[in-house]
Amino acid sequence: MADLLLFAEVPERVLAVYAHPDDADVACGATLARWADAGSEVHLLLLADGGKGTSDPAVEPADLAATRALEVAAAVDVLGLSSVEILGIADGEVPEQLDLIETLVQRIRNLRPSCVLGHDPTAVFFGSVYVNHRDHRAAGWALLDAVSPSAAQPHYFPDSGRPHRVNDVLLSGTLEADTYVDVSSTIDRKVDAVTAHGSQLPGDHEWIRSSVRQRAAEVGRAAGVAFAEGFRHLVLDT
Repeated sequence: MADLLLFAEVPERVLAVYAHPDDADVACGATLARWADAGSEVHLLLLADGGKGTSDPAVEPADLAATRALEVAAAVDVLGLSSVEILGIADGEVPEQLDLIETLVQRIRNLRPSCVLGHDPTAVFFGSVYVNHRDHRAAGWALLDAVSPSAAQPHYFPDSGRPHRVNDVLLSGTLEADTYVDVSSTIDRKVDAVTAHGSQLPGDHEWIRSSVRQRAAEVGRAAGVAFAEGFRHLVLDT
């Protein structure tokens, strides 16, 4: 039965939309690397600049944002992605309004991906220790609104390109995973991409590397493979 849960398709063209500079690498870096290795054209769109991602009041947000852009470039190189774009919205200010939805519609219609990945906005409370970042939730809702129905129907944002219907949406950071990607061949690349974000990983990077592998192994057990990443899978007809 576990095999039925595996997303074995290799999409021809992929768009991953995430809030912060390290979000995609943590959420689905090994999946993106696997697809890139198999010939997919994989594009990454990051909404926020990451400038507030520190507990040190002496750090200037603009300086941190510049550092994080370099970290993104290094991680993208490790994963083998086709492109990356950072919109540069300030952390904590990712909107759900029409301007962002229109921007996402334009990118979807321009790139014409068959598969889109992003945050699951319905995941709010992770036990009693973490509340999902509002940027993650806002980015997830905006992406869903952009994908369906906006990008697919001509009278939504008619100046933003020719309509395009996305077939598959994979939502990460979900509490309701129902689909898994076997990332046994690329888990080490995910580890390297995550640790490329050194500004976010003070202390022992070996602990982080071990933690990333351990989490992927736990998900892999649910899917019946060595290492996996889990998603909530939507198959759209509009």
